[in-house]
Amino acid sequence: MRLFLLLTLVATSALARDKVKEVRARRTADVKALVEKAGLTYPVDEVYLRGFKKDRQLELWAGRAGKPLVLVKTYPFCAASGELGPKRKEGDLQVPEGLYEVPSFNPYSDYHLSMKVSYPNDSDRVRSDAKRPGGLIYLHGNCASIGCIAIEDEPIEEVYLLAIDARRRPIRFDIFPTRLTAEGLASLEDDAANAAFWKELAPAYTAFEASKRPAAFTVSKKTGAYVLK
Repeated sequence: MRLFLLLTLVATSALARDKVKEVRARRTADVKALVEKAGLTYPVDEVYLRGFKKDRQLELWAGRAGKPLVLVKTYPFCAASGELGPKRKEGDLQVPEGLYEVPSFNPYSDYHLSMKVSYPNDSDRVRSDAKRPGGLIYLHGNCASIGCIAIEDEPIEEVYLLAIDARRRPIRFDIFPTRLTAEGLASLEDDAANAAFWKELAPAYTAFEASKRPAAFTVSKKTGAYVLK
C-alpha cells in the first residue's frame, strides 16, 4: 500500500510538472507580448492582483521592484459565487474581501490551474467564525465557483505564468466589493451591515490609486481592522 501511494504521488507530481510545462511552451510568447505591450520586460519583478466583485473584474498589475506598477490586463470574472460582503464562515459561498496574498500555486487543480488566496488572514481570524471560518479559496480557470474566482482557462494561464515567474514574493491580492471611490462607496450605502468594513478598505484602494503601489498595513489584534502604515 505504501509503495502504491508513493508511486501515485510521483505520477501525480510528474503530471503536474508536465501540465505547467505544456502551458509554458504554449503560452509564454503570449505572456511576454502582454508584458512588452505594457512597457515591461519578462519575467517581471512584482505582480499585484486586484479583484472587484460588483464589477466582476480582475486586474493584473506588474512592474519593477519598488516602482509604480503598470496595469498589464483586466480579465472578466466568469464565475464568483455569493454576494457583496466579506466571507465570514465555512459554507457561506462568499468570495472573500480584504487584503490578501497568494501563498501557493496549484497545478493539480480540477479547474485547470489555480492560485490560493490567503483566506483566512489575520483580519479574518478575528472577525470570522472561530471554529469554521472556511478556506481553500482560489483564483482559477474554468467557469465554476464555490467561494472562488474563476476566469476561464486561457486567462488563468496568463496570470499563473506571469505570477509564478515573478521574482518577488509574496504576491499581493486585494479583493474589493467595487472600486472604492466616493461614487463607489455611495453605491454601497444601502448595505448597512458592511458599510463600515468597506469604508475601512477604502484607504487601501485610494493609496494604490495615488502611488500605484500596494498599501502596507497592519491588522488590529483586537478588532481585526486593517490599519494602513
